[in-house]
Parts: sequence; structure tokens; C-alpha cells
Amino acid sequence: VQLQASGGGLVQPGGSLTLSCTASGSLFGLSHYSWYRQRPGNERELVARLFSGGRTNYADFVGGRFTISRDNAKNTIYLQMHSLTPEDTGIYTCRIRRNVTPIIDVWGQGTQVTVSS
Repeated sequence: VQLQASGGGLVQPGGSLTLSCTASGSLFGLSHYSWYRQRPGNERELVARLFSGGRTNYADFVGGRFTISRDNAKNTIYLQMHSLTPEDTGIYTCRIRRNVTPIIDVWGQGTQVTVSS
């Protein structure tokens, strides 16, 4: 399975973006689906995670501004982002993982998000 991320771009502070991560195969049978980001000069950090049962986890800095979801029919994971600030600037990368055999751990190539006026 390969992941193709898209939807990044330049947005003004306070604006919104929706990132998409489309898999080349089915998303069924996976343990969780995640979005990470790497801000300039910082380590990569987890932004949001969606577990197979529907539970979600968000980083504290999200503060209710982002929503992770998936569309099984389209083999796509989304990250809706609102009220963006310059501190959200970075490369956003998707990841899928299955924790049981056969283990699957696939990362997408990343999409750039720039929040600037």
C-alpha cells in the first residue's frame, strides 16, 4: 500500500485547509490512521489519530480546531483544519498502521502547509 497526501498550500491566519491522504489499497483491517507534522526546526509530532473502532486522539495544540476522518469507499483519510495560525506551518504526513501480523506501517510523502499573511 502506498499513500499520497494532498491539499496543502498557503493560507492566511484564521483560514482553513483540508488535507487528504489516499491509499493505493483498502484501508480495512488497519489499527489506526494518523496525521503527523514537522514544523521548521522541530521534531515530527503526532497531530491526530483515528483508531479502527472510531476513537480519536488529538495533540493538545489542536485545541478542537482539527478533525481526522476517513472515507473507506475512497480509501482516503482526511484532516480538516480550521483557525490556522502561523505555528501550524509545517510538512504534514499521513500514516497507516496495523499492529497485528502481518504488520503494516506505511507513511505518505508529506504535504506542505504554510500559514502566513
